[in-house]
Amino acid sequence: MSVPGIVHSTLDGEEIAARVSLGSDDEIFITPTRTIVYRADGLLSDESADEFPHDADRLTLSEGRRKTKFTLEYAIDGDRSFAVPAGKTDDVLHPVLAGVLNGNEITDPGETVVKTYRFSELTLIITSDRLVKHIGGAVWDEDYEEYHFDDVTKLAFEDGSVAIQIVLTVDGRPQRIKAPNEEANDIRERLQRALFDYHGVSSLAELNSVVGDAVDEEPSTGGSVDFGGGVDPLDANPPEPDTNGNGESPTDAGNSRPADPLAGGGTGDGQMADSEPSRAADNETGVAQSPGASAAPNQGRSGEDFAETASFLGEATNVDATLADEAFGGESGPESGSGAPETDPELLERLEALEAAVERQSEIIERQQGTINKLIVELRQGR
Repeated sequence: MSVPGIVHSTLDGEEIAARVSLGSDDEIFITPTRTIVYRADGLLSDESADEFPHDADRLTLSEGRRKTKFTLEYAIDGDRSFAVPAGKTDDVLHPVLAGVLNGNEITDPGETVVKTYRFSELTLIITSDRLVKHIGGAVWDEDYEEYHFDDVTKLAFEDGSVAIQIVLTVDGRPQRIKAPNEEANDIRERLQRALFDYHGVSSLAELNSVVGDAVDEEPSTGGSVDFGGGVDPLDANPPEPDTNGNGESPTDAGNSRPADPLAGGGTGDGQMADSEPSRAADNETGVAQSPGASAAPNQGRSGEDFAETASFLGEATNVDATLADEAFGGESGPESGSGAPETDPELLERLEALEAAVERQSEIIERQQGTINKLIVELRQGR
């Protein structure tokens, strides 16, 4: 097809990498450095050719029922937009996004963009050399992530009822990406083929054999916490506290302390079942390791609440029985032989205050537990 004269003069010697017909003689021309939007001469407008450089900081789509607006944001020139028919959105997006990746030097010379996928606020771009992922309202901006095929050490797919999960292991760390089942077969085939071609293999088993590490599992360290695999990061069975030499714990509250890990004075960042990594992680953040230890000054309000709760519950356990005995005369029941016990009003008042304080501390524990549960959910969702 011939190139309109106004577009030819705009090219300035550049080659056309792709062109997309928009209907009514309108077209999109893609070069290595810019997108040219050609509008043919019509009843309401003259022939025009508008240029949109590919060195944009951000690309956003606004999709309507009839048209889709492409907005490119530039550091100096601000926002610039053009519209295409809604049915041409994907046809235009693929080469424009490829140009933007090239213009921002994300892709290398000679690297081709194989396929672009959009799943709600997730954009996946498979190229001949890498997988690019972007999450957010924009189709692309500088907050993208990329996984170069040189760094891939394993590829797997986990089928689900509504979505497929791509498990791309990069430098020994699994990166999990969900895609709807409607696109599952296509994305599986294209990603596998791109990796096969890059590494010169012909099957998934051969690929994992060639790129896989000698040890598939990640080395565990005291300072790392893995929330994958559905394992609860909180320690449901914390280690018993050390005794003080008299057979008693520092707070003498071992029998009454609840199983909740907050009772151990933790901060809510999560405790692992292994006691040594737990102590290593806690030491880094300044969290007390035993109920009797004090919290670090910069621990924050959350840590102070935990420490205060643990200390108070331990003290409450010690004094509860003593106050009860004293309040009712030290002895009660038929063995005392003294009839109805006498009640000390002052001790009753202290018991009531103690009960109110325990309820207050229970509310603090519930709030902190809610915060921990929310943190776990957000971490597992990868926020």
